[in-house]
Amino acid sequence: MAKELNEKKAIAGSEKLKALLRSYESAVVAFSGGVDSSLLLSSAASVMEPKMLLAVTFKSVLNPPGEIEDAAKLAADLKAAHRVIAIDPCSDAGFTTNSPERCYICKKLLFSSLLKIAENEGFDVVLEGTNADDPDDYRPGLRAIKELGVQSPLLESGLGKAEIRFLSRQAGLPSWDKPSAACLASRIPYGEEITPEKLKQVAAAESVLREMGIEGNLRVRRHGSLARIEVDESAFKLVAARRGEIEEKLKEAGFSYVTLDLSGFRSGSLNNSIK
Repeated sequence: MAKELNEKKAIAGSEKLKALLRSYESAVVAFSGGVDSSLLLSSAASVMEPKMLLAVTFKSVLNPPGEIEDAAKLAADLKAAHRVIAIDPCSDAGFTTNSPERCYICKKLLFSSLLKIAENEGFDVVLEGTNADDPDDYRPGLRAIKELGVQSPLLESGLGKAEIRFLSRQAGLPSWDKPSAACLASRIPYGEEITPEKLKQVAAAESVLREMGIEGNLRVRRHGSLARIEVDESAFKLVAARRGEIEEKLKEAGFSYVTLDLSGFRSGSLNNSIK
C-alpha cells in the first residue's frame, strides 16, 4: 500500500540528500530513468560539477520497453554525462536458474561493473536509488548493494516513494508520475528458468497493452503458457472493454491463456510464494 506524503519530511529529506551528495567529490550514478534514480541524478547534478558526475544505464533483455530512451533523454536534459553499458545477465547460470536470490546475483553483477568504472576512472563513489520504502519488501539485491559498499542516498535521507514523487514534481522532472518499474525478470516466478525469449515475450505483451491506452502500473506475469495481467483497478474497465483484442494479441505473443488479476497491481506479487 502506498504511503501518504509528508511534505515536511520530503523537504527535510531533500536537504539531507543534497548535503550527502555534497560530501562526495565525484560519483557514478546507477541511472535507469525511473522515479528514484531520476531524482537522485537531478539532485547530484544540482550540487556537483558536470565533470565529477557520470550516469550509467545498463542495457539488456531485462529493460522494459522505452527505458533506455527515457534515461538518455533525461540525462541530456540534466546535462549529465551518460553512458549506456550492454550486459548479458542470462550468461550467468546463477541468474537464469531464477532462485529467490536472483536479484542478489544480478545486483552483484551490475554494481561490480560500476565499481570497476569508478576505480578505473577516478570517481569517489557509486550511488544508487533505493528509497526508504524498499526494505519493506523482499529485496535481496539490497544485501548485495550493502556488501559492495555502494551508497544509497535516498534511503539514507529517509525519502520514500511519495516524498520522491513530490520532490520530483517540484523539480519539474518528467519522471515524477512515472509508473513503478522493475526489470522484466520480475515477471517470471521463482524456480522457472529465465531465458531471453521469455523476457521478450512479456515485454511484447506489455507493449501491446500500453499501445491500447493502459496507463499507470502494469505487469504481465508469465506462468508458463498463462499471462496474468496486473493493472491498477482504474484500468479494469478498459481491459474488460478490449478483452477480445487483448486475448488475441497476447496469444500472438505466444501465450495460450490470458487472465486479469482481480487483486490489481501489487509490486513484487511473485514474492508471495516465498513469504
